[in-house]
Amino acid sequence: MFEGLLKSPPQFLFFTGKGGVGKTSTAAATAIALADRGERVLLVSTDPASNLDEVLGITLTSSPKEVPSVPLLDAMNIDPMASAAAYKERVVGAYRGVLPESTVASIEEQLSGACTVEIAAFDEFTNLLTGHEVAETYGHVIFDTAPTGHTLRLLSLPNAWADFMESSTLQTSCIGPLSGLSEQYEHYKSAVKTLADRTKTILVLVSRSSKLSLDEAARAGKELANLGINNQYLILNGIFKATDREDRLAVALEEKTIAALESLPPELADLERDEVPLLAWSPVGIDSLRSFLNLLPPPSSSQIKKVSLGETEGLMSIVDKLAERGRGLILTMGKGGVGKTTLAAAIAIQLADRGYRVELTTTDPAAHLDAVTFGESYDAGKLLINRIDPEEETAVYSAEVLADAGRDMEEAALAVLEEDLRSPCTAEIAVIRAFSRVVGEAENHFVVLDTAPTGHTLLLIEAARSFHSEAGRQSGTIPKDVELLIDRLTDPDFTSVFVVTIPEATPIHEAAALQDDLRRAGIEPEAWIVNQSLAMAEVTDPVLTAKAIEETNYIAEIAERYTPDMVVVAMSSNLLVGSKGLSAIFS
Repeated sequence: MFEGLLKSPPQFLFFTGKGGVGKTSTAAATAIALADRGERVLLVSTDPASNLDEVLGITLTSSPKEVPSVPLLDAMNIDPMASAAAYKERVVGAYRGVLPESTVASIEEQLSGACTVEIAAFDEFTNLLTGHEVAETYGHVIFDTAPTGHTLRLLSLPNAWADFMESSTLQTSCIGPLSGLSEQYEHYKSAVKTLADRTKTILVLVSRSSKLSLDEAARAGKELANLGINNQYLILNGIFKATDREDRLAVALEEKTIAALESLPPELADLERDEVPLLAWSPVGIDSLRSFLNLLPPPSSSQIKKVSLGETEGLMSIVDKLAERGRGLILTMGKGGVGKTTLAAAIAIQLADRGYRVELTTTDPAAHLDAVTFGESYDAGKLLINRIDPEEETAVYSAEVLADAGRDMEEAALAVLEEDLRSPCTAEIAVIRAFSRVVGEAENHFVVLDTAPTGHTLLLIEAARSFHSEAGRQSGTIPKDVELLIDRLTDPDFTSVFVVTIPEATPIHEAAALQDDLRRAGIEPEAWIVNQSLAMAEVTDPVLTAKAIEETNYIAEIAERYTPDMVVVAMSSNLLVGSKGLSAIFS
């Protein structure tokens, strides 16, 4: 397995792609393979919602930890919140006992925003790329990254911050989120060079053999090339070949696989690649990862026992309950690749077909709703499809701040404000403001929000709580929608949150952690949607049957441990795009 990738890998390998394509399992299997052949390896997750712990079967921290039974492999998670706390203390510590307590408290408040979390996480990421200790200790550093959009943001940050600091002549940010950056400038320049050096770095695009997944991998490849990262490799995961020609779903899945591979986007067609067959089990644990890597039968498959699913409500029951309200915010949340976008679009179209005005939008940097809905129009404008575009929102926000807060400023003060607005932190403020505005529109009609993958969405909600000080510093005003955001999100009569998962161990356990985080934020999920279930479909193909039997245990686990409010949606052989295709989800 991965013969091409493992032939002569460079020191740094980044695994990225659409959520749910198998980045973590392929990254972990690659790390184990390199360690098993005698090379010292560090495996790092940069995903805010990392599931590397579960895949490896150990509890990881923000420091390298030896992986049992793989002696030459260390692993760690970059924890954004822990990194932010350490970064904040590094900046503030020098002032304790020197400046008045009130001044130190003010500095800490400035360092409590989302921008500090982002800076700290990428600061740690950059140190792994440029630190001498890492380079001397490990022959390979493998990054298991967050889903595509978040990863592109991470990989663009060294360039963004280096450019900002290079153009910054005023040195205005001596205290605050940016105050710890100047000393790291050379590290960021070095990181940019490392990412672009094909002798040191390779970017592994992981994709399923489906059109949407391949299209996103192609877009990522193009954007990475624009960042100067041209040394790319492709892993096609989950290649399926039916063995039971009487199984209509199996044959349909095989046909979709063939069609997708025959029409590879040009950005991917010429890349070197490895192809991985669809597994009949989940590659979780060291033994399973080695079985996955060597295409051996799964360990402990005899322990799988089929259990009864019992009665579950259909997806249409969710739409019926939502329609009774007549308006409100609907959020689909979960791990990348579980079908949040498809389900959000399907629910939105159903509500629009019933005559309600619906706005379907997304906070996911990598989401493309038009690819699911085909951009179809609806009578009387009942369905509006758009997205929160970070670049567009940042430009609008900056222009408004300059027009309002900068209107009567003297030239020197205006120059300080203009430089502050060029900081990448401004994009975070602009996105939160746009998110709050869209949420506010649900006062008048339905707003269906397809959210970014779990970790990124939770950071967005957390950032909303600390938005006030940062935005107030730049613009001097806080929009009403921002002030009301948390109250709206925590109001069950206004907001309906649906936790979306698929019947596999890692997505379910990540969904359970998401539910815990939401509850701590005062948000109670209305129900879980278990998507793409083979157990609810009629399958006879051996591989699909084995997966169906395994997943019944996971569905039972949800009902017993996490929530009785659950809808299970069968895997469909239809292409789930356009109003006709999306309506098949409800049949």
